[in-house]
Amino acid sequence: MKRTTGTDRSITAKWRPATRAVRGGTWRSEQGETSEALFLTSGFSYDNAETAAARFRGEDPGMTYSRLQNPTVAMLEERIALLDGAEACRVQASGMAAMTAALLCQLSQGDHVVAGRAAFGSCRWLVDQLFPRFGIEATTIDARDNAQWEAAIRPNTKVFFFETPANPTMDIVDLKYVCDLARSRGIITVVDNAFATPALQRPIEWGADVVAYSATKLMDGQGRVLAGAVSGSADFINNVLLPFQRNTGPNLAPFNAWVVLKGLETLDLRVRQQSANALKVGQFLEGRVKAINHPGLPSHPQYELAVKQMDACGSIFSFEVEDRAQAHGLLNALQLVDISNNIGDARSLMCHNASTTHYSVSAEAREEMGVTEGMLRLNVGLEDPDDIIEDLDQALKAVGL
Repeated sequence: MKRTTGTDRSITAKWRPATRAVRGGTWRSEQGETSEALFLTSGFSYDNAETAAARFRGEDPGMTYSRLQNPTVAMLEERIALLDGAEACRVQASGMAAMTAALLCQLSQGDHVVAGRAAFGSCRWLVDQLFPRFGIEATTIDARDNAQWEAAIRPNTKVFFFETPANPTMDIVDLKYVCDLARSRGIITVVDNAFATPALQRPIEWGADVVAYSATKLMDGQGRVLAGAVSGSADFINNVLLPFQRNTGPNLAPFNAWVVLKGLETLDLRVRQQSANALKVGQFLEGRVKAINHPGLPSHPQYELAVKQMDACGSIFSFEVEDRAQAHGLLNALQLVDISNNIGDARSLMCHNASTTHYSVSAEAREEMGVTEGMLRLNVGLEDPDDIIEDLDQALKAVGL
C-alpha cells in the first residue's frame, strides 16, 4: 500500500478539522480505491526470513500481526491523531478499553490518581474498585473547583483523570487551569473527550497530555460498533501505551475501524446539527422540569467556560424530574425517543442513569456525583427537533409536568 499525500503532515497541518475527518490518514493500495480498504487479516507474510526478523526488531516498517498493526486500523489512528492535533494515536476495542489502557499503562502500585467525581459509571468503578486492588490510591474531587485539584496533589500523584463535559451531570472542567497545574507538577492529564469529540473540543490545544474516547459514540455516530481511542505524544503512545496494549490485547477489529472511519467523514456535520437540535430541545425543557444541565444554556453555572473551550456544546445533556417513579413514567410514555443507554447516535435516546449506566456505582457515590434518582440523560439526534419536542411534551404531560 502507498500513503496518499494527505498523510504528509506539512499538507494536513493546513487542513481544517472537517477536511481532516474526511481525508486524513488515507492509504491506497495499487487498486487506487477511493474508500479505505478493509483488511480482514490476522497476520502478514514476508518475502524472506530476514525481512520477518527485521520487522520484529523494528528495523523494517512493514506489519507483523493485527494485534499490533493493521492497515485499516492504522488509517483510523492517523485520522484521529490529526483531528486531535496529537502526534500519535492507538485505537482499542471499546471506550472502556481505551480508558483502562490509558490509565493502567502508566500506573503502578503506590501511585496516586486525582479524578473528577462526576464520571461515567465504569470510569468511577475503575477509580473506586479496580485501582485499590493494585495498590493505586485515588482521590475523587469536584472537578469544577480549581482549588480542589491543587489541594488533592500528593508527592506520589501521577495522573489527573477527568471528563469534560462529564457524564451525565455535564460538569465542565477548566482545561487550561488543570492542565497547566498538572504540567507544573509533573503530573499527566488524561481527558475523556467522548461527549465533545475533536470536532467540538480539542483538549491538547489546552495543554492536555492524553485524550481518550469511546469512539462507539459520536465518532461512529450510528450505534453500529464498539471502539475506543487514545491520543497523545509519540513518546507516550509508542513507549508507554503500546507495550501495555501489545501484551494485553484490547485491540480494535479492522471491520470496526473501517466503520468508524466512515463515521468520521460525517462527524463535523452531524455533531454541529445535533448540537443545534439539542440546544433547541434544551430551551424547550428549561423551566418545564425541575432542573436542566445543558452547558449551552446561559443558566448553566459554567456556561462561559463551556463556550470558551468548546465550538458547540454537543448533543447530550441531562435534566431532572421529581424522582425515579416520575423518570421511569416519562421514559415509558415516549413515542419517538428510544429508551437506550447509548449516546452519540443519530437517533434520539434517553435513559435513567441511576438505574442503568450508574447502577454499578454505590448510592453514596451517585449522590456525591450528583446523579439523582430523578435525573434523565438525553442524546438528541438528527430528527427534526420539533418532533423531538412534541414527543417530550406529550411524555411530560403524561407524568403531570
